[in-house]
Amino acid sequence: MTAINGYDFARKGALLLAGTILSGVPAFAQTAPVATSAPTPVRNPATGAASSLTPVAAPVSAGTIKTLRVEGSQRIEPETVLSYTKLRVGIPYTAETLDQALKDLQASDLFADYSIAGVETGNIVLRVRENPIINRVIIEGNKALKSDKITKEIKLAPRQIFTRTAVRQDIARIIELYRRQGRFAAVIDPKMVNLDQNRVDVVFVVSEGPKSKVRQINILGNEVFSDDQIRGQMATKQSRLFRLLSSATSYDQDRLSYDQQKLRQFYLTQGYADFRVTSAVAELTPDKKDFIITYVVEEGKRYKFGDVTVDSQIRDFDNTKLAASLPLKKGDWYNAKLVEDSVDNLSQTAGLFGYAFTEVNPEFQKDAETLTMGINFNIAEAKRTYVERIEINGNTQTQDKVVRREIRLAEGDAFNSFQVKRSQDRINSLGYFQDKMEIKQLPGSAPDRVILETNLEEKSTGELQLSAGYSSLERFIIQANITQRNFRGKGQELRAGVNYSSYSKSIELGFTEPYLFDKNIAVGGDIFRRDYNSFGYVGNDRQTNYSQVSTGFQLRAGVPLTEFWSLSARYGLSYDEVSLDSRYLNADGTCNRLQAGNYLCDAIGNRWTSSIGYSLSRDTLNSRLRPTAGSRFSFSQDFAGLGGDVKYIRTRLEGAKYANLGSGFIGSVVAEGGYIHPLEKSPGPGRDPIRITDRFYLGEPQFRGFDIRGVGPRVLRAAYSDATPAQVLQTDRNNIQDDALGGRAYYLARAEVEIPLGSGARELGLRPSIYAQVGSLFGIKRPLPTQEFPDLIDPATGKIYKGSIFTPAVNTSNQPLYTYTTTDATGAQVTANTICPAGSPNATGGCDGTATNPRALTQQLPFQESFLGNSAKPRLSIGVGVNWNSPFGPLRIDLAKALLTQKGDDPKLITFNVGTQF
Repeated sequence: MTAINGYDFARKGALLLAGTILSGVPAFAQTAPVATSAPTPVRNPATGAASSLTPVAAPVSAGTIKTLRVEGSQRIEPETVLSYTKLRVGIPYTAETLDQALKDLQASDLFADYSIAGVETGNIVLRVRENPIINRVIIEGNKALKSDKITKEIKLAPRQIFTRTAVRQDIARIIELYRRQGRFAAVIDPKMVNLDQNRVDVVFVVSEGPKSKVRQINILGNEVFSDDQIRGQMATKQSRLFRLLSSATSYDQDRLSYDQQKLRQFYLTQGYADFRVTSAVAELTPDKKDFIITYVVEEGKRYKFGDVTVDSQIRDFDNTKLAASLPLKKGDWYNAKLVEDSVDNLSQTAGLFGYAFTEVNPEFQKDAETLTMGINFNIAEAKRTYVERIEINGNTQTQDKVVRREIRLAEGDAFNSFQVKRSQDRINSLGYFQDKMEIKQLPGSAPDRVILETNLEEKSTGELQLSAGYSSLERFIIQANITQRNFRGKGQELRAGVNYSSYSKSIELGFTEPYLFDKNIAVGGDIFRRDYNSFGYVGNDRQTNYSQVSTGFQLRAGVPLTEFWSLSARYGLSYDEVSLDSRYLNADGTCNRLQAGNYLCDAIGNRWTSSIGYSLSRDTLNSRLRPTAGSRFSFSQDFAGLGGDVKYIRTRLEGAKYANLGSGFIGSVVAEGGYIHPLEKSPGPGRDPIRITDRFYLGEPQFRGFDIRGVGPRVLRAAYSDATPAQVLQTDRNNIQDDALGGRAYYLARAEVEIPLGSGARELGLRPSIYAQVGSLFGIKRPLPTQEFPDLIDPATGKIYKGSIFTPAVNTSNQPLYTYTTTDATGAQVTANTICPAGSPNATGGCDGTATNPRALTQQLPFQESFLGNSAKPRLSIGVGVNWNSPFGPLRIDLAKALLTQKGDDPKLITFNVGTQF
């Protein structure tokens, strides 16, 4: 007899090969070893060498193992090979025991081929061929998934033992990765490249196929709501061109289950308490490119609320008053969302009275005949709860006291759910930890004890930023800032920054201690130097009007008055140097009023500003970083005149309200206004007591739809083409000198709605919004005209036109100039300027001759000045904007249209700002 149960082995080999094919894993071709001993060995049926097995008519007779050895092992010790079987010298063996030994070797996954020889003599030989060692794992054809993401998920790796089982498992993992991306047509073709020294390269050839989209969503059985209304409630969307960036069009099995819940929630909020989804089937199209999803629904009848009652086991509660305070009323259409809100309201009410673990169970009484749904809210008996312990976990850098001082409850206090929520908001507003941190309420050592567990995950609070960018306001921008918002883990803020652009230059240092000596007193200070250039445009030429260099410091302190009210005070001292551009100066450095205008000439000079101020604020925002609910109010005043050269009172009022509008929409209304009251008399006719550098300004970026300083009082200077009867006044706004003068009073309000996008757009960092703004800037004294030009009459036509102004000319040393007649190189007589009042200049710098020279004159062509925009009438703009965390850095683009303007305003349709971090 030459083989053991060969027919059984061949049958098992066929089954194993069929299983491999059905699993989608092509079998690796391997060559079966050739037996070298005279007896034909028992073969491994999975190697494809089953054809060499000869079926036998009778089983092997029982015998005893005389000797036992292993052949073919290289890396694995023979003793280790034998340990996988139950064969031992001296024990009897049968066909069954040898068959089990082969199965044991197969189960070890260590051998590519194995057989047993010597079954007739009892000198048993286990012949094995070890599985090869993996040299490399190569992935080819993958584009949608990077190789590093795939290799993290698979188990095959270099220097590991190759097995078919591991290959099949890794193929299943890769296919699952592609299915998560919506690629259901992905095919993985494994290949093995044999190398020397029993090594192999494993190659996974990937055919990714197209991304499977949801081509169609069919709804069957709906009568009350249309297909489009029902599809609108689903997270899954039909693939359409306008949803190109949305990930909601990809098929996801988990999302299919979620959509069924969404449908049920929708119908339950509309009164259909019997609604159910009877089936949901997703069919893959034959080309494996798209899915067609079909829902079969039963809407049922619509119910109204019946009697709504509250049955409280807590003595402190009045059942009647609690029922009256609930948002659902008898006779209204049934709404499951209102029921959930009522449970939350009752739980929060119990929490306000110190009952932390109150159970509120709604009991439904559905009447199918009257189509009513009665509800009784059963509030279980509970004991008043006290805070046993406050645990703070996860803060490795931030000191415990920094977190504890934001918690509105102390150990031993009566539990209060409102204070817990407030504490959570305050900790999140610090900005030291990952978003959406929640304070968990855990049972304490007794039923009336609760443990507040705060699990934190710190994030980086230090920022070192070097950025370059471009904006429509400041052109090219270079910034360098270093900030530590949690200095030494004590919540202190330390910052330094440098800013450079064609619009402004600055350097600032600041420090803030939020809790001085561990008391709830915030103190801080700033040192700064700011160089600001005011400019205007004439055509595409940007012309600087005046420069303001401010150097100074500010000290500030603040204390809370209540949980939401706070009071802060500040003192600032600065030295301002205001100068005009050289084109506006005479040769002696004085202001040329014909060139600059009275309003700019009055602004120049150096002055000290010493001011003291205060702010009274109320803040209930749920986050200071990105609020979605709550409000903020601030009233502030600054008194300049505590010494120094400037005297005024500046008053400002600011307010904001944020609300979650549902479905991811965030609404906000922000309003502000201010007024500057002078404490000194007007310095002269046409001169406002508030200097141009101390006034309010309005425009880009705070008032979208208008250019920088594009709203409010201004002087427009339009030039005449010449001083002849044919002169023409310039009317092109781009070629008119525009000088914004600022105002003493302003108001500005904005209503904005942030629009939610799909997860795909959120991953790109897109946050669009629509808004409307209204505001105005006004309240300064009308400046005197710079110059009145004479009216001249053309004798031929009788037309009146403006004549030029002539003023005595001087040189750069402010010496008067005269004209005299001389000859040029060609001998022609020409007129030239000289400092000689008589005669002509000589080579030694003197004057020759006694003939009196007329005074040289400078001609100023006529221009027209218009004082415009000094009106409290509202300006209105509407627009859409988007914030984008682009690969180039943060980008903000606004498209805003000014609907209401006043004469002189400067609208602007598109504004943008982009910065690149490196």
